[in-house]
Amino acid sequence: MAIVQVTIVPLGTGSPSVGEYVAEVHRVLEQSAERIKYQLTPMSTIIEGELDELLAVVGRMHEVPFASGAARVSTTLTIDDRRDKQGTMEQKLLSVEEKLKR
Repeated sequence: MAIVQVTIVPLGTGSPSVGEYVAEVHRVLEQSAERIKYQLTPMSTIIEGELDELLAVVGRMHEVPFASGAARVSTTLTIDDRRDKQGTMEQKLLSVEEKLKR
């Protein structure tokens, strides 16, 4: 099980607004919801699942802005692949909240 943070930025679109592109990319995640969990944040998207599947999904996500007319796409990944114990997005948040005594 891995957690990946992905940020996809379409470039060469003629507008600084990227909301439409984000929505189209998000549809790829909805189609993969049986195999992965995901959380959209204001600055990136966090996805959780088997690493091979996550990388395949990110590849599909990366292609979406091109299909919508972007001339260039910059995709940034951060991979948390912990193998000594199972870790989930929820577990990581709960761990920090516990330390904050919430």
